[in-house]
Amino acid sequence: MAVGRVQGVSMDRLSKHSDVLVAVAVVVILVMMIVPVPTFVLDVLLTFNITFSLVVLLVTMYTRDALDFSSFPSLLLVATLFRLALNVSSTRLILLHGYAGKVIEAFGNFVVGGNYVVGMVVFIILVVIQFVVITNGAGRVAEVAARFTLDAMPGKQMSIDADLNAGLIDEHTARARRRAIELEADFYGAMDGASKFVRGDAIAGIIITLVNILGGIIIGMVQLRMPVMQALQTFALLTVGDGLVSQIPALLISTATGIIVTRAAAQSNFGQEVTTQLLAQPRAVAIAAGMLVLFGLVPGLPKVPFFLIAAAAGALSYAMTGAERARAKAEEEAEKAPPAPKQPENVMSLLAVDPLELEIGYGLVPLADESEGGNLLERVTMVRRQVAVDLGLVLPHIRIRDNIQLRPSGYAIKIRGVEVARGEVMMGYYLAMNPGIVVEPVPGIETTEPAFGLPALWIPEQDRERAEMAGYTVVDPTSVIVTHLTEVIRRHAAEILSRQDTANLIDNVKKTEPAVVEELIPNLMTVGEVQKVLQNLLREGVPIRNVATILEALGDHARETRDVDVLTEHARAALARVICRQYRNADGELVVSTVDPEIEEEIARSIEGRGAGEAPALEPGLVQSIVRAVSRAVEGMASEGYQPILLTRPEVRPYLRRIVERVLPDVVVLSYNEIARDQKVRSVGTVRLNEN
Repeated sequence: MAVGRVQGVSMDRLSKHSDVLVAVAVVVILVMMIVPVPTFVLDVLLTFNITFSLVVLLVTMYTRDALDFSSFPSLLLVATLFRLALNVSSTRLILLHGYAGKVIEAFGNFVVGGNYVVGMVVFIILVVIQFVVITNGAGRVAEVAARFTLDAMPGKQMSIDADLNAGLIDEHTARARRRAIELEADFYGAMDGASKFVRGDAIAGIIITLVNILGGIIIGMVQLRMPVMQALQTFALLTVGDGLVSQIPALLISTATGIIVTRAAAQSNFGQEVTTQLLAQPRAVAIAAGMLVLFGLVPGLPKVPFFLIAAAAGALSYAMTGAERARAKAEEEAEKAPPAPKQPENVMSLLAVDPLELEIGYGLVPLADESEGGNLLERVTMVRRQVAVDLGLVLPHIRIRDNIQLRPSGYAIKIRGVEVARGEVMMGYYLAMNPGIVVEPVPGIETTEPAFGLPALWIPEQDRERAEMAGYTVVDPTSVIVTHLTEVIRRHAAEILSRQDTANLIDNVKKTEPAVVEELIPNLMTVGEVQKVLQNLLREGVPIRNVATILEALGDHARETRDVDVLTEHARAALARVICRQYRNADGELVVSTVDPEIEEEIARSIEGRGAGEAPALEPGLVQSIVRAVSRAVEGMASEGYQPILLTRPEVRPYLRRIVERVLPDVVVLSYNEIARDQKVRSVGTVRLNEN
């Protein structure tokens, strides 16, 4: 236990100061190229180089995902620089003293038997293996992998967006998967460049060896007065030993490079994959054993090696066949076994209701299939962004699913499991709407635009340009669905805003303006009361993007009243500029119809003494008269091309809105407090009970 704790503390300290250690190591490598290194230190560093290269090779074999070893490109550069620094240090010792330590001497004498010619041949073979075979192939694989990874990035990103919109993953998982794709592209791009280090290292090894041999011969003959053969024997043997000591770690590192770039589809470590996949077919091993036996029977070929390996392959095939039969028998018995007793079904998941759903008939599935060019998923993602910008409402994930109960060309929009709208589109056709400037009618299938109920035509794709030239507004089926979805969201924004959504908006404001939130919640209002105020604003199309201003207005007046309707009016007054900008015309004017004081007085008397949230007590006949008066004013404004907007007193405004919203839901009712000081207002009529 004590030893384990000591080791843990040591590893923690090492990890804590790893940045300093790596920085010092890189500086020491650079210093080695300038400052002479003693032979003993060189022996230790050469041994460390071989060990380090072997560890890197083994790590790549046990790595399942290439990103688990994402530091490999940078490590490859440092390892290459370290080998070159060792080459420089050993070259200096060989040429100055004719001795470069016991490691190089051992490789020159023991590995190649003291024969510098054999050593040179072995060195050349190693260089050819590394440079021509491994490095060349690894570089090509890295280049192709980088190119394919970059080409596949847009498709992978769209797949993540599709899963996010379908509700299969959450926002955190989507961000993690996007980050993994970016890291994968960066890794293979870096490996494409890092593979050039290995190739350059092989070329440098050849050049350094040739220079050492020539330099050694010149030094031996000119400075040390040695005969040519003696100088060649002495310096060539040391140079070959130095080359072998350098090329073996280089070969290990280049092999590791090839392994890590070829394991793009790995599911387990290298050893498990090889044994599992290579030995998955007993017949292949049995056929190989039979072929070895035939080779052993051929006259002139040695029988013992062929028969020995054939026996081993046959035994392996027999064992694999037995294991396969046992596995098949176990699966058969498992199928025949009586089913396990059913556990009580967990039905809690069945109670979950999606806040927003878009169901499509099977004929519209190609619109959501990216492989067939459909962009419905991407367009729905854009809807969420647009609603957030326009209304300040952060929509939940919109689940898109097919529903065989719908007509093939139909779709339905649901809010919390309840259908609120449906429509139909025609695949291969375009929806053409007449904005009033059409000069030449175009034949088509008459229909009604689902979002706004306007008359329209379904026209074939070949008539699209003709319809556009004639003045029609032409949209594709995906745009029809997305427009309808957007309009439904705008009309039902108040229902979509949940208490949790409100809490999230408040938490977001608290990050930048904590004083506003701490003053209001929970001392003056609850999250539920704030939600009702926001819902009242959304119900009349007022954006809640500026939540901080709304909360400040509530904080100023929440001590005076807890009436949500009154607090909503104070919030609307605080958003006066936003509201005016929303309804003013191209000339910057707010064109309105004022409400006659007689109507205002009738409504004001009906709400005296009423409790918070109670409806005004008006006679049914008076309500109908008010509605008729508003209808006349609205018709007059519409005939002149103005948006119907009514202007009335602040205390009357919410109740007048409730009176007319069921019959005339698109009529905007504003109060005098909601008019910004510098806003130009032009009255074009008055809503009166008396028609004359």
